[in-house]
Amino acid sequence: MTTKHINSILMVFTAIVVLCGCSKDALDYRKYLDGKERIYPGFAGKVGAAPGNYRIKLNWKASPDPSVTHYRIFWNNSADSLEMKAPDRSVPDVSVIIPKLVEYNYSFTIYSYDKAGNKSVPVQISNVKVYGDSYKSSLTNRFLVSTDPYQLDDDGITLNFEKPDTINITTEIRYTYKDGTIHKSVLSPDENSIRLADYKTGTKIYFRSAYVPVKSAIDTFYTADFDSLSNIMVPVDKSLFRPLKLANDVGTYSSETSLSKLWNGNKAPTGYPDIFHSDDKSALPHHFTFDMGKAIANLAQFEIIGRDCCNNPTKFEIWGIEDITGAETQSPGNSAGWTAESRGRGWTLLKTVERSDDGSAPFKVNLPDGLPAMRYIRIRVIEVASGDAYYSNISEISFWNK
Repeated sequence: MTTKHINSILMVFTAIVVLCGCSKDALDYRKYLDGKERIYPGFAGKVGAAPGNYRIKLNWKASPDPSVTHYRIFWNNSADSLEMKAPDRSVPDVSVIIPKLVEYNYSFTIYSYDKAGNKSVPVQISNVKVYGDSYKSSLTNRFLVSTDPYQLDDDGITLNFEKPDTINITTEIRYTYKDGTIHKSVLSPDENSIRLADYKTGTKIYFRSAYVPVKSAIDTFYTADFDSLSNIMVPVDKSLFRPLKLANDVGTYSSETSLSKLWNGNKAPTGYPDIFHSDDKSALPHHFTFDMGKAIANLAQFEIIGRDCCNNPTKFEIWGIEDITGAETQSPGNSAGWTAESRGRGWTLLKTVERSDDGSAPFKVNLPDGLPAMRYIRIRVIEVASGDAYYSNISEISFWNK
């Protein structure tokens, strides 16, 4: 048999096999496609989500398929959806904001569509959190440093804040200028203090912090309200202070070391004669008295600065009264009955102060809350650092009120 005859027989056999393989059963899959070819447009790529305030931003890479005309996003088990037109082919990135959501974790499914209505395979992004009032209610304003919330001076005030949470993005501060106008300043999360120049002493300072739940968030969340820094301690005006000499008050060493040296503006220990220096006629404990010029409500803090060398008070009492009519004590400051007589004549013990150093450095103490208004102050020196029985020296004293 020739080669030509063999090839003819193989071709006939192959045709028979092909015809047998094309049976009706082999084409049964067509009933699922309605006899048509199924087309899948290109799908969205690299899907991401950015949360917001009762809304979410979805973003993805546009499908490179030129047949894609629009996208549809489904959520809530496909009960809700949103449709958007596909951007121009020159735009590679697609994004859409879905509003009016609830505070919940969502899953979204994105389909691409062509003009014939064919849709792509689904692309899903799950566990996308939406934030709202519940999250906002958990936020607190940045905390001031409790032990040293501010420093007040003649030119303004400096506020000291604790280190913030990592999601804090800013703190807005509102305060009153000396001219009465309201100003705003902003404290960034990498700053722990802020200077408010020309602050009007005695006015409230308001502050409110802002946060984002995650770095990618599209909305900023603010705390429910401003906190206020109120009852800021204001220096009592020492220009009104005047010396006063009551019965049994200690005298001064010389005219150069009078009581008026106690309010001449010293910020650090000074030396003779720029100090108050008692005489040696009244043994310790002894006292001196001065007039603040007017009644001061809410005295809150006291500071004493000693001399640069010696005889600095290390234990003393601060007394006050609003009206000295009938308030002069007749007992010497070192008598056993002096305290009882002072109370009986209306004096109030504001504070007993003890310090363990040499008494020279500036030393502040807080006074009790709720003190009555005071105009006249009496300092009763009980002990001095040098151990001297008569002399007491002081460079400066200051008061603050709220």
